[in-house]
Amino acid sequence: MLHLSNVTLTYPDGENSTLNALDSVELTVPAGQMLALVGPSGSGKSSLLAVAGALVSPTSGTVHIGSTEITGASQAERARMRLNEIGLIFQQPQLMPSLTAVEQLQLVGVLRGHRPRAVRDAALESLAAVGMAEAARRRPHQLSGGQRQRVNIARALMGEPSVLLVDEPTSALDQHRSAEVMELLATLTRDRGTATVVVTHDLEFVAVADRAVTLRDGRLTEHATV
Repeated sequence: MLHLSNVTLTYPDGENSTLNALDSVELTVPAGQMLALVGPSGSGKSSLLAVAGALVSPTSGTVHIGSTEITGASQAERARMRLNEIGLIFQQPQLMPSLTAVEQLQLVGVLRGHRPRAVRDAALESLAAVGMAEAARRRPHQLSGGQRQRVNIARALMGEPSVLLVDEPTSALDQHRSAEVMELLATLTRDRGTATVVVTHDLEFVAVADRAVTLRDGRLTEHATV
């Protein structure tokens, strides 16, 4: 479960003023639910992901992942949470050119201190879960955009995170591959029991989510029922 309670994030805006990137946000995403987050550019969507992903501490309010409050955690504790409890998927896969698909995932396991054999098995299982088992030995330049994004998703799933945060996963994909990626995320959310937040500008894909909210000027409102 992901829970944000009365979260406000304030930035300086000029010499004597401030800007609320997030304004008293209340949000709960249960395990096994996929939430679509929509809103215009500059509405605070990236700020919300940064706070939920323990990348930025809010000015006020609390953030819980499961029963653990991450708001007042040290930098080392937040880094541990990001490594073990939070899966982050960005717009661009940012895969390492010299590594094969399975090696991209193995690197995550090594950083967690797991045994090489166990890491390889887990990496292959994660690739299979996103339909990329046959591409395990291919490097990024040998993969399509949709395939690279699937590897990106598989990498985020290494270690069975309880929270999955996804930023515009279809921005560089055509309509067909975008639909495939969104359906895959919905399936993985149910199967893995993650609390998933997907930022998307494609309103036609909002219906894939269990629920949707709109963020505008840092404030959340419930979207139309999906």
